[in-house]
Parts: sequence; C-alpha cells; structure tokens
Amino acid sequence: MPNRRFAAGEVVMGRWPGSVLYYEVQITSYNDLTHFYTVQYKDGTELELRESDIRSVSSFKPRKSNSSSSSPSRRSGSRSRSRSPGRSAKGKRRSSSQSRESRDEKKKTARETNLTLLKLNENNTSRYNGEPDSTERNDTSYKILQKVESELEIGHVLDQYTLHPRRQKKKEEIFLEQRVFETAKTTEKVSTQTKELEFGGRIGAFCMIFFLPATVFYLLLKCKQEDPSVMNFPPLPAFDSLWETRVFGVFLLWFFLQALFSLLPVGKVVEGMPLLNGRRLQYRINGFYAFVLTAAAVGNSLYFEIELHYLYDHFLQFAVSAAIFSVLLSIYLYARSLKAPKEELSPGGNSGNFVYDFFIGRELNPRIGNFDLKYFCELRPGLIGWVFINLAMLLAEMKVQDRNEPSLSMILVNSFQLLYVVDALWNEEAILTTMDITHDGFGFMLAFGDLVWIPFVYSLQAFYLVNHPSEISWPIASAIIILNIFGYYIFRGANSQKNAFRRNPNDPKLAHLKCIPTAAGKSLLVTGWWGLVRHPNYLGDIIMALAWSLPCGFNHILPYFYMIYFICLLIHREARDEHQCKKKYGLAWERYCQRVPYRIFPYIY
Repeated sequence: MPNRRFAAGEVVMGRWPGSVLYYEVQITSYNDLTHFYTVQYKDGTELELRESDIRSVSSFKPRKSNSSSSSPSRRSGSRSRSRSPGRSAKGKRRSSSQSRESRDEKKKTARETNLTLLKLNENNTSRYNGEPDSTERNDTSYKILQKVESELEIGHVLDQYTLHPRRQKKKEEIFLEQRVFETAKTTEKVSTQTKELEFGGRIGAFCMIFFLPATVFYLLLKCKQEDPSVMNFPPLPAFDSLWETRVFGVFLLWFFLQALFSLLPVGKVVEGMPLLNGRRLQYRINGFYAFVLTAAAVGNSLYFEIELHYLYDHFLQFAVSAAIFSVLLSIYLYARSLKAPKEELSPGGNSGNFVYDFFIGRELNPRIGNFDLKYFCELRPGLIGWVFINLAMLLAEMKVQDRNEPSLSMILVNSFQLLYVVDALWNEEAILTTMDITHDGFGFMLAFGDLVWIPFVYSLQAFYLVNHPSEISWPIASAIIILNIFGYYIFRGANSQKNAFRRNPNDPKLAHLKCIPTAAGKSLLVTGWWGLVRHPNYLGDIIMALAWSLPCGFNHILPYFYMIYFICLLIHREARDEHQCKKKYGLAWERYCQRVPYRIFPYIY
C-alpha cells in the first residue's frame, strides 16, 4: 500500500481535471481504498484527485518573461526601411487589430466547442442524483466557457501556474477544444462507490430490517385493543393466525392487477432524468387511469355484494403477506443487481456491504423489459391500495358500530387522504425528479415502504376509528378542513414550482424568481416558496398530517403516530440535504442559508 504524500489540511496545488492548469486547494481527506485525495477549492468546490495530479506549492515559481527582441545578426542581415510617423502608427493599429482578432477568434473557438459541452451536460446524473429539495438551474457550460475565456484574456498570468509552455495559435485552439471537452467529461464523472452511509451504517440498516416490520405489526395490534394506550402492550397473536394462503393469493391478485393496468397503452410516454451513461428511460404516465379502472372494479364488486369487510377482518394477515412479498422482492432485486453494469447502480447503495446494500438498494432502475419495478411500486400497489383500505375501514365502521352512515371523522380522514393520493397520481410525472427515482436504489427500504408501510401505516387513522369512534362538531370539522387545505396549498405550490424549475428553468412563468449561482454550475432558488423556508414541501406535508390526525380526537396518541413519524423522517431528510448541499455547493450554500435562514418552520426552525 503506497504511503500518503500529503496530509489532511495541507494547502497544495491541484490540477484541474482535463487540463494542465493548477490551482491552490486544501486537502480535506484521503480514501485508503481508491487512493484519491478529496480537495477543496477556494470557492468551496470539492473534487477527488489522484496523487499524481497534486503538487506542492513550492514547486510552482513564477516564470521570468523572455526578451522578444531578435538577434543582432538577424537585425544586421535584414534590410533597413525607414517609416514615416503615419506609417508607424498605422502598423501599430494593425498589430493591435490583429491581436484583438486573435483573441476574438479564440473566443469564437471556445463558443463553438461549447456546443459539444452542452451535449455532454445532458448526460450529467449528478445534476439530479442526490438532488436536495432546493431547486437548481444548470449553467455548467456557461461557467466553464467563462473560465476558458478568462484564461484567454489573462493567459500570461496563468502561464506561471502551468507545467507546459503555451502553444502556437492553431495548437492552442486544438488544446482549448480538448480542454473544454475533457473538463466537462471529467466533471460529469460520479463515483459508483458509496462512501457516506445513512441510517447508522451497517448496524443501523440491519436493525431497520427487523424494526420496520415489528413497528407495523405493533401499531396494527394496538388499534385492535380497547385501550390502545402506549403502556398497554398488546398480546402476541398465535403464529397460525398470521398466515392464510387465500389472503396471500388476494394480495398477489391485487399486485398483478395493478401491474396489468400500468402496462395498458394509455397515457403519454415521457422521458426521465439523464442516467450516468446519458440515456433517458421512458415512462408511461397512466397512474390516474389505473386508479379510475381500479375504482370501477371495486365498485363492480360492491354491486355484486362482495364485501370489503373481509379486508378489515384479515388486516394483519394482509400486512404479513405484503411484508413477505416485499422481502422476496428485495432478495430478487439484490441478486439481479450483482449482474448490473456499474453505471446502473445507485450512488447511495453500493457500499460493498451485503446488509447495507440489501436495505438501501443497489440497482437504481431495475427493469424487466420496459416494466420499471421501482417506478411501479412507488405509486401503484401501495398508494392506490391505501385509498381502498380506507374505504374498507369506512364500511367496517358502519358494520361494527351499527351505523347507517359513516361518522364525520371517518369521512374527513377518507376525503383528505383521497385528495393526497389523487394529487400524486394526477401529477405523476413530477415523481421522476424526486430522490426516490433519481438517487435511491430499489431495495428493502423502498420495497417495504411502498408495499407495506404506506398502505398499512398511512391508513392507521381510519383503522383506529373503526373501534374507537370520535364524534366532532361541524365547526371543528370546518376548522380541520381549512387546515388541510392550507397545508395542501403549500405542498402543491412548492412541489409544482420545484418541478417546473427543474424541468425548464427558462420558463417565462418562472422569470420572476431569483436564484444564487453556485460553483457546481447550478442555482439555488431564494424567492417564491423556496425563499420562505428551505423545505416548504415538508411544511405542507406536516400540516396535512396534523389535519389527518385531528378527527381522531385526543384520547390516545396512537392516531398521531404518522404525524410524529413524518416529522422525524423529514428532519432526517433535511439534515441529510443540509450535509450534501454544504459539501456540494460550498460558499454558495452558506450564502443561501443566510438568505433563507429557516429550514422547515418559518421563524421557528
């Protein structure tokens, strides 16, 4: 193993990738596996460099300018011609004009090569992978072009930091084009090896694999109790009561029915964000059509007196079936990811540790033909299933409590969460820019979350109201409705603004928005919803979660579990985003935080 030559904190000269130019940088860390140094430039930009691309500051000394006068023999051998003052001035003007033309021609070359650069920038997955909620504009090409043009203007100053002499005009142009091409190409490279582990690393991931299913079953058992207080631990059910083959068959029927609906040739086909290899995957946007078809199928079953009360009676068994299926799916996903090319792996789930990668997910977009498994599970079986689980609980409440009509509390919970799901399906295309699609791999975390956590935990309020009725008056119900509308208004406005800015930052509708440019070639919004707090969509989510829980009353804390969990989850995401953005954008992120000081709650946090 080679010895380290430079220590952390040492100031050295680092070669800019793809060029012969060296800049002053500071060593921040060293990777013993890859033998790469992480260096930080003065503007906060961090890059990984090989040891061969780093020199000590003392090895760079300013060059002395050489005399450009010709030799005496050359002067004596030349014919002497006298010039009039007018002719001399004209020659100087011509020389100055030629110099300007030379610089203009070099700039023109830079602009022409910028066309190649723009093409390369379309392949940049780092623009979208690991994307924080703060919206960004891509002007990497302009930044690099501006840097190159600046070097043409002050080339004699930069010469003292280069290891090669400046070339003649034509060679310089070739070098310039190659430098722009290689700089863009090198900047686009993303390390496929996961370095920073989330959720407590390997041990945390191992615990989460068992903790998540245990939490789901604990909550469902608590809702069945007459006294669902925290200190009243529910008795463990018999093992035989947790499994029924018929229930597992119904779950499989539901899953494959949604898969069939997703494959129907209805709805538009759109392209996702660029992958590491520059390819854009295609997605069929027909989630809302699938929801309508599912509603028609459920309504038809009710017409033929097929009771949804069966879902309530076997709710725990359905949760067990979904959990077992998610584990089997996760095993399949991990096994197939071992044969996947490196450029198709997730930047966050390729640590080399089996447990961690199994939990996070190694492959970014696992597909069977054109059928995208992650994209399908993200919206279809669990999210649509959540709505019809709520409907089953509404019917179960009427039967268990011998009601002629559902309670106002149950109607509010069903209506609020129906709006949330329909909004997600109507704006299905927006999910293509989220971290779940662009950054996170598809492993146990997302598989269990999509198929088990969302349908069985998010429906907790409706399940709770079946055995624990809560009567509320219309004035209180009106206040809760206003609260939910307010949260939805923030949530939808922030997400729509973010998605529009990511898709087309030059949209005339966004011309009023202001942003801060960064060294990474992107911009951070500092006005609009994203100028209020750094994560306004989180704020809207939390307000809606509170509105969903309030109809259940205040007798027990169990209905508020979702809101508490959601706050903890968003704080974790917010802390992760803060860390990534500070590392990625450097000083620009500090300026952004000064401009937008509050993270989620205005004037509070």
